[in-house]
Amino acid sequence: MSEPTFTRLQADVGYGEPPVATWQPLAARPLLVLVGVTGVGKSTTLAALHSAGLAFHPLPDRRALTDLLIIPTMQVALGETATPVKDRTQRFGLTRAYRELHPGGMGEALAALLVDAVQTPGLLLFDGLRGENEVIYAAQALPHARFVMLDAPDVVRVIRLIGRHDPFDVIAARVGDHAVHELQRFANLGVENAAALFTAQEQHILADLVSTGEVTADDLRKALTIVVEERRHYDPAATRAALVAAAPDRALVVDTVVDAPHTIALKILDFLRAR
Repeated sequence: MSEPTFTRLQADVGYGEPPVATWQPLAARPLLVLVGVTGVGKSTTLAALHSAGLAFHPLPDRRALTDLLIIPTMQVALGETATPVKDRTQRFGLTRAYRELHPGGMGEALAALLVDAVQTPGLLLFDGLRGENEVIYAAQALPHARFVMLDAPDVVRVIRLIGRHDPFDVIAARVGDHAVHELQRFANLGVENAAALFTAQEQHILADLVSTGEVTADDLRKALTIVVEERRHYDPAATRAALVAAAPDRALVVDTVVDAPHTIALKILDFLRAR
């Protein structure tokens, strides 16, 4: 019979066989889960929640769980030594293999966590789930979890990713008839499938940032690549529908363009109080 195993991710969080009774499964704990892709405003929302006085303890985030749980799990399953992986292609192969064995993906990884109640009482927070499969699994496996989905249009996400924190001003200044040469400039960035995600007006807005020298073509290309790559794997509209269906009384959807950060924080506080 094999010895029980426990892997500690940080002082108060791990997975496997609980070492002592005070280590509780995440399913038994109050939890706030942020749902959303890159650029929707998760970091800004977290800062606003801190400012609003919400006391919470952050769990290892999506990137950390990928590095510390998902990738090592698959390396061991494949008979390999668990070692850090930086190569993007190799990481994608391992995370894809994990999803094939664990259809809930990151949702399953999250639900596998144990937390030491003595070291860390109170509300826990995880940032963040993204796909339909993830939110469906988490909603079913974590009955005490509340989910806040943060949403924003793809054009706003790109503007935020290139370091512009005033998407309203950026967009408003460029609304109008789009120039053909700007659309060609957008196409010349060479980001495959980018044109399919953005209207002609949005392409003009983004290309104009390069024309005016506000950002470099390389910076815009990098931001577009991130958004396009994520949209290949995650559909925010489908995720939203799946989340609302799976946890109708435990889900809040927020538009981070319509609402200011402090307003979003207040909405989340009200949402958590209404238990």
